[in-house]
Amino acid sequence: MLRDSLFRLFRANEVKVHELNYLFWECTTRCNLHCRHCGSDCMAASHDVDMPLEDFLRALDTIPKKERPPEFTVVLTGGEPLLRPDIAEVGRSLRGHGVRWSMVSNGWFYDEAMHRKLMGAGMGAFTISLDGLEENHDWMRGRPGCYSRTEKAIAIASAEPRLNFDVVSCINRRNIGELDALYGKLVSLGVRQWRIFTIIPIGRAKDDPEMHLSDGEFVTLMEFIKGRREEAAAAAKGGRPPMNVTFSCEGYLGRYERKVRQTPFFCRAGVNIASVLIDGRICGCPNIDRDRFSQGDIYHDSLWEVWQNRFQPFRDHGWARRGRCADCPVFRDCLGNGMHNWHGDCREVINCHYAKTL
Repeated sequence: MLRDSLFRLFRANEVKVHELNYLFWECTTRCNLHCRHCGSDCMAASHDVDMPLEDFLRALDTIPKKERPPEFTVVLTGGEPLLRPDIAEVGRSLRGHGVRWSMVSNGWFYDEAMHRKLMGAGMGAFTISLDGLEENHDWMRGRPGCYSRTEKAIAIASAEPRLNFDVVSCINRRNIGELDALYGKLVSLGVRQWRIFTIIPIGRAKDDPEMHLSDGEFVTLMEFIKGRREEAAAAAKGGRPPMNVTFSCEGYLGRYERKVRQTPFFCRAGVNIASVLIDGRICGCPNIDRDRFSQGDIYHDSLWEVWQNRFQPFRDHGWARRGRCADCPVFRDCLGNGMHNWHGDCREVINCHYAKTL
């Protein structure tokens, strides 16, 4: 189709230009929860020392200001970033460098006082995870009382008009039956953006069968998102503010591709997105296999030089034509799925969402 061809041209140009829009900073690997699906195996007593702010700022300063687009944003992630006692100082320093910043959090420490502190430090966007109603969310997060704190945090953040706020949810075999109820809960809390994702079998979730949807359940999830997006489109025409429900950038979805997302699948890791990991390594998104796909480190390399001249595996996916991807009829649109679907020896893609939707 013409629109598919046009999108491929657009994607090729994005790869050629590779404008850096989002830089994730894994500023800590300490965490107060013990989530069943954690890809980083974070813990309260992490052996990794929080990266000093000065180290990250030195790396950031290698990016020429003229090369930073207006939307360039540093995303604080972890671990749980709010465990850093200097989190407000981090935010103020980033704003002092002329950089927007945002954060991904589990919400446990996000109360009114923390909200005021972070907004005062210039936070512009914020993401909180909610993985089901009370029983299933607390089960996923490994700590009783987590749901209650998260619900309060969502209410605080969604009421802030200056904040670009969204909720992300990991859908698994335990909570897939709660989709409608979870949707209603988020609407009641004032949420306007809801991103849904499923589990890649890495980290703690690798051998946990309750984390992984069957193909039929995956299709049920696609139908749910499709239906909610159709409802939102009708509500928008009627002048009612809808909640925008989207599926994440995990992989190509075949017949659902244009029905559950704003734009077609495009893994932007290494194209528009990079990360500085806790030990200084430079990679794409933090969930990508850092041992195999890291491109340098900030203690020995210039972050900007690495971004400009490396990241070849992210920008040319020809290497992914192997295993079941070798003769796939939709490879030119899928390109082997998202980069976080390749781990270890990379002989085979971990997940094929396209196959699930056939």
